[in-house]
Amino acid sequence: MSRVDAVIRGKRVVTPQGERPAAIHVARGVIVAITDLDEPTPPGAVAIDAGDLTVLPGLVDTHVHINEPGRTEWEGFTTATRAAAAGGVTTLVDMPLNSVPPTTTLEGLRAKVRALEEKARVDVALCGGLVPSNAGPGQGIRELFDEGVLAFKCFLAESGVAEFSHVHEAELRSGMIEIAKVGAPLFVHAELPEPLSEGEKAALGLDPRRYDTYLRSRPRTAENAAVELVLRLAKETGCRAHIVHLSSSDALTTFRRAREASVPLTVETCPHYLTFASEEIPDGDTAFKCAPPIRESENRDKLWEALREGLVDQVVTDHSPSSAEMKCSGSGDFMKAWGGISSLQIGLAAVWTGARARGATVSDMARWMSEAPARLAGLAGRKGAIAVGCDADLVFWDPDAEHTIDAKTLEHRHKITPYAGRALRGVVMRTILRGETIYERDEGFIGSPSGRWTRRSV
Repeated sequence: MSRVDAVIRGKRVVTPQGERPAAIHVARGVIVAITDLDEPTPPGAVAIDAGDLTVLPGLVDTHVHINEPGRTEWEGFTTATRAAAAGGVTTLVDMPLNSVPPTTTLEGLRAKVRALEEKARVDVALCGGLVPSNAGPGQGIRELFDEGVLAFKCFLAESGVAEFSHVHEAELRSGMIEIAKVGAPLFVHAELPEPLSEGEKAALGLDPRRYDTYLRSRPRTAENAAVELVLRLAKETGCRAHIVHLSSSDALTTFRRAREASVPLTVETCPHYLTFASEEIPDGDTAFKCAPPIRESENRDKLWEALREGLVDQVVTDHSPSSAEMKCSGSGDFMKAWGGISSLQIGLAAVWTGARARGATVSDMARWMSEAPARLAGLAGRKGAIAVGCDADLVFWDPDAEHTIDAKTLEHRHKITPYAGRALRGVVMRTILRGETIYERDEGFIGSPSGRWTRRSV
């Protein structure tokens, strides 16, 4: 064993084998042993005691929009990674759009890497974009992968920004063939333009301040048909496809068919789809707008059932911030407001509040929010678990503490969130990145930003 730098003890340590009392031995930022709680501290090692707090593996959030460089006024690495650290997220995957340039070329990727240097408080992995200009053979997919992106992301309908075009079926097929060659997963925003167009027609003339108007404009059929398309192409190409931010519970039957046929198709959902219900959203409260939309309480319950079953295997935030002006906070116009929810700091508490009420365990939380996202991103064995060989990314967490979200205290650049004023369970007390404490609830942030650009495990 390497010389141990620190021993972190806890009565409730959540490992892949379950929750147990344990001592975590750390050398050079890596877990080198997990022993009984009363194992002596080696000479020269720092002893850290979590006491009765639960020790979770640091969360891995594979769906975050940071928007730097180019649109840092929406969010940036400084504020986003502070929010991540305060929320127990120690590794995140930044999406390839909203930044200028987007991460669709080597130039865009390198600009993103330069932007995060000396700003990130947590480790940051990067996702490349699949767009029409790079979908074919020799057009850039291989180069982005070789340079270090973990995955690729595409839209099947307009993304909302001009720099990142959506792909049609032929381009999607071509891109999936190329991505299958390098072995990366493809993250898909699954909504199709034609049903969305029909939905927009159905919403014409209706009150834009009513959430139901927006809900009509983005029907379930847009998601359902898109998931069917991706299933067909995943089966045809062998590409590992992953549907991001599933909203429509109707599509769950498609994922069940994929699993039964051993097609490489996985799916995530988000805290807001598990927390809120469309019938509860007040008129004009555009903080709730996201795409796909939050749907009915019955739909929410079906997503929870799929998560407990393992059909949906992970929960990530889709943190997508914007200013009050972009959110149309004054007019309350759902049809014009930017679609995105800020929740990077809140995700763990939001999911745990619903999970606890449904009988889930802290081990479930570790599986949904750490282990499965790490596996998807190619970081298994290095991130997402309290296990020998993994980075010592740890969260001291009080699962019983209740707190009310005060938006003004959030670290996100813009203090707009539908969780404002909501009572949630679970408080992050301390966040440790590669063996070093980077955040304490009572002390704030500790030391200089030490997050790194994280590439895939080899």
